[in-house]
Amino acid sequence: MLRFPLKKIRKQFKLLLLLVLLTFAVWFTYLHINQGKAIKLHFNYGKGRKHVVRASGESTREETPGKTQDTLARLYRPAGLGAPRNPPWRFKGQANLHVFEDWCGSSVSQLRKNLHFPLFPHTRTVVKKLAVAPKWKNYGLRIFGYIHPYKDGDFQFAVASDDNSEFWLSSDESPLNARLLVYVGQLGSEWTAPGEFTKFRSQASKSVHLIASRRYYFEILHKQDDKGSDHVEVGVSHIIAHFIPLSSPLCVKDESSLKMNSVDHIPQTLASHSRVSGEAETSSRHGADMLKPDPRDTFFKTPMIDPSRLENVLPSCLYSPTYVVKDFPIARYQGLQFVYLSFVYPNDFTRLTHMERENKCFYRESPIYLEKFGFYKYMKMDEEEDDRPFFFPNPDGGRSDDRSLKLSRSTLLFPQKSSLVALTSRAKQILTNSAHAGRSISDRSRNNGHGNTHPTNNKGHKKEDNKIYITRVFPSSSNSSRTSAVRQASSRANALPTEPPRITSYLRTSEITESQPQPVEAEPEPEEEEGGLSEYSYEEVEPRPGWAEEAINWQRTFSVNSMDFETLRSDWNDLRCNVSGNLQLHESEVVDVLAQYMEKLNERNGGIYTLLRIINVEKRRDSARGNRYLIELELMERGRSVVRLSEYVYLLLHRGRLEDSLETSDGVTASPPSVPQTPSAPSSVQPRATPQWGTVYAKPLLCQPVMLQWKRDVMVHFVVPVKNQARWVQQFISDMELLHRETKDDNFNIIIVDFQSEDMDIEQALRESSVPRYDYLRREGNFERSAGLQIGVDTIEDSHSIVFLCDLHIHFPLNILESIRKHCVEGRLAFAPIVMRLGCGSSPQEPDGYWEVNGFGLFGIYKSDFDKIGGMNTEEFKDRWGGEDWELLDRVLQNGLEVERLRLRNFFHYYHSKRGMWNSQTKKSPKG
Repeated sequence: MLRFPLKKIRKQFKLLLLLVLLTFAVWFTYLHINQGKAIKLHFNYGKGRKHVVRASGESTREETPGKTQDTLARLYRPAGLGAPRNPPWRFKGQANLHVFEDWCGSSVSQLRKNLHFPLFPHTRTVVKKLAVAPKWKNYGLRIFGYIHPYKDGDFQFAVASDDNSEFWLSSDESPLNARLLVYVGQLGSEWTAPGEFTKFRSQASKSVHLIASRRYYFEILHKQDDKGSDHVEVGVSHIIAHFIPLSSPLCVKDESSLKMNSVDHIPQTLASHSRVSGEAETSSRHGADMLKPDPRDTFFKTPMIDPSRLENVLPSCLYSPTYVVKDFPIARYQGLQFVYLSFVYPNDFTRLTHMERENKCFYRESPIYLEKFGFYKYMKMDEEEDDRPFFFPNPDGGRSDDRSLKLSRSTLLFPQKSSLVALTSRAKQILTNSAHAGRSISDRSRNNGHGNTHPTNNKGHKKEDNKIYITRVFPSSSNSSRTSAVRQASSRANALPTEPPRITSYLRTSEITESQPQPVEAEPEPEEEEGGLSEYSYEEVEPRPGWAEEAINWQRTFSVNSMDFETLRSDWNDLRCNVSGNLQLHESEVVDVLAQYMEKLNERNGGIYTLLRIINVEKRRDSARGNRYLIELELMERGRSVVRLSEYVYLLLHRGRLEDSLETSDGVTASPPSVPQTPSAPSSVQPRATPQWGTVYAKPLLCQPVMLQWKRDVMVHFVVPVKNQARWVQQFISDMELLHRETKDDNFNIIIVDFQSEDMDIEQALRESSVPRYDYLRREGNFERSAGLQIGVDTIEDSHSIVFLCDLHIHFPLNILESIRKHCVEGRLAFAPIVMRLGCGSSPQEPDGYWEVNGFGLFGIYKSDFDKIGGMNTEEFKDRWGGEDWELLDRVLQNGLEVERLRLRNFFHYYHSKRGMWNSQTKKSPKG
C-alpha cells in the first residue's frame, strides 16, 4: 500500500517552499514583461541620474534633441481620425519628415528663409524615432506629428543637435497652439554632441503636465551646415516616477500617395512663419544697394503718352549700326566677343558692391596687386612738416625751458631702423659737432637715454635715469652753442641753409649712441615663471633695451584726385568680372540729348509737356556712325496728368551715303538740306550742294530711327521645359500669378513642356491657377532642353509675338514684361538679360551672389526672327545641355540682329539642388 511521503516532505519542506516562491516569481516577472516589454529604461543623462528617452513623433514645428530608444508600438493613422486607446502592438510610431536640401547656414532662422519652406520640401518621408542622423550636409529638417503620453503626469523634454534646432509643443492637438519649448542655439554657432542635453540652459524644459487621454501636436526644426557630425534627437523624462519613452505618436498624414504639390495637409504654425515680421528689417539691413526702391521698378504703372503726340517730333533716319556682324563668319562660340554692353543713366545700382569683399575685379588692378599694395598708387602722400620733434639725450648745461618735455621711455614708440638710415647719419654728425663745441653729448646720452650707471663729471646736475628730452629747434639766433652746432651740421647735410634741420621721424635712442664706445648690450629676457606678471598685467614693466616698436604716423595726410572708375570700363562684354554693374552714362550727355528732344516735343505739341523726372536712359555706343538712346521720361501733360514716355532716338554723328541719311516713312529717299535744321541753325541758311558720299555733320542730328519702335502690347510667351521639379513648377506658377495680379497685364502666356513628370499634375495646377493663358505640352522620353524649347516655340501661331526662352528657377521683377518688350524689336533687336545667380543660402531679400555674365539661356526674340535663324539646335544638343545658348547666339548675330545685354534689377536665379533633376539616378547609400 502506497503511503503519502509525509516524512520526506517534512524533511524537504524548506526546499519545496523555495520552489513555490520561485515559481510565483517567474510568473509575476512574465506578466510584468508582457505589460511593458517595449519599455527600456537604460537611458541616463545629467548628474541626477535622470533617464532621458527619445520618442518618435510627427511633423512638429520644433525638435527636442535627445537620444531615441525603441518605443512602445504606435499606430500610423491619417489626420482626422481619433487616436485609439489601445493601439495594436504590431505597429511602430512614425512622424512626418520633410527635408530641404542644398541650403547653407546653420541656424533655424536660415531654414525659414528657404523659398520652399515649409510647404514644398525636396523630400517627404517618415521617421520612426526622434533621433535622426542622415550623414549629409547643408540641409534642413522639419519633423512634425502627434504624441500620446502613456499616463497622466509631469514630463520634461530635452533636445540636442548639430547645429541649431528647436522643439515646439502644443497644449493640445491643434498646431496653432504650438509654442517653443526647448532649443539649441539661435545664432548658428551653437551645437552639441550626440546625447549632450545639458550644454545649454535652453536645452531642457520645465515640467509639462500631460494627460494620457489626449494627443499633443509637436514640431521639430533642425538646420545643418557643411561641418560637423549632423544629428538631432529629442529626449523625455517622467519627473515623478521612473523615466519612460514618449509613446503613441501619430503621423499627421500618410504622404506616400500624395503629389508633391498637395500641401493642404501640412500644418501651418508659428514655427514656420515666425520670419514674416522680420523680413523688412532683414532687407533694410542687407548691404545690396539694389534692394532700395528705384523708379524703374514701378514705372510701368504710369499711363503711357498718346502715341499720336510723338509722330513727326524728330526727322526720320535709317538705323544701321556699324557693329552689326551680319553675314560675317564667326567661329564656334565666338559670338560672345561681338556682344556689347549698354550705358545706363541714372545709376541703377546693379554693381554688387556688397560682394567686392571677395572679388575686386571692378578695378583694373589684379587681385594679387591689390592684395600686396592696395590702392596706394592713387594716393600722393603729403610732405611731412618741419616742426616734428627730434629725440636725443638732454645735455648738461643746456637750456631746459618750456620747449623741453620729459617723457618716460616706457611711453615711446620707436620706428623700424630700416626707415631711418639717412636720419641716423645726420644725427651722428650733429653729435660729433656738438662734442667739438665742448659738450660731451655722448656720455650724457648713455646716462640719460639708456639709464646706465656711469657717473658724469659735471657738477650741479643730477643723473636722471630712464628719461628722454624732446627739444625743438627754432630758426632764431641763439647763444647756445648746441643750436649753432645743429645748424652747421644741418647745412653740411644738404638741408636748407636758413632753416633748422628737417626731422621727419623719431629716432631710437640706441641709434643715437650707436657710434659711441662701450655699447650696452641687452641681456636675454628670462622666460616668465609661473606666478609672475602676465602680459595682461597693469603694472609697469621696464621695456626691453633692444626691442623697437613700429611707429605709426597718425598725422600723415595725402592728396588724391577724383577717380571715376566707370570711365575706365569698356562696353565690351567683360566675361571675367561678375560683380560690376551696368555701365554708367555721363549726366552732361543725357542733359544735352534730352534738352533737344524736349524742345522738339513741345514745338510739335504746343508746349504742353513739362519734364518731371528722368527715369531711365540707355545708350548703345557707335562712335563710327551714331549713338542709339532709349529715353524714359516722366512728363506732366497740361499741368494736370502724369504720363510716361519711352522711345528710341538716334544721335547721328556721321553721314554715310545720301540715301542712307534721311528717308520718309514710306521708304522713298527725301532730299533734305545739307545742313539740318536744328535749334542752333537759323532758317535763313541756304542749302548747299551735298556730295554723294558722306561727311561729318556740323552738329549731330537727333532723329527718329526707322523700324526701331517697340510694341507696347505685344504678346510674350514664356517657354519652360521641366521634369520632376514639382516645387519649382509650383513656384513658377505662383510667380506668374503674382505678375498678373500686380501688373494687370493679360498679354503673356506660359508654355510648359513636361517630360513625364511624376511628382505633380502640372496641367491641373495650371488649370487651377489664375494665369491669363497657358499651354501644357507633354512629351515622352528623357529630358532635352533644346527639344523642349523648340516644341514650345512651335506651338506659337503668331509669328509677330515675342518668345522668351526661360528657366524654371527664376525670380522675376514686376517690370519684366515691359523690359522684354522694350528690348525686343522685330528684325532688329533680341534681348539677353543678365541674371544674378544667388549663392547657397541667399534669397531675393538677401542677394549674395554674382552676375551670370557668361550665360545666354534667358533669351527674348520675336518668333519670326527665331524661325529665320533656324530655331534650337536639337540634333547636336539632343542628349545634353550646356552650350546650346552660345550656339544660338552665334546664329542670331550672323543674321544681323543686335543682342541687347543689360543687368536687370532684382532679376535672380535661385540656388537649387541638382539632386533628382532631369535624368539623374539616385544611388542608395550604404546602411550605417
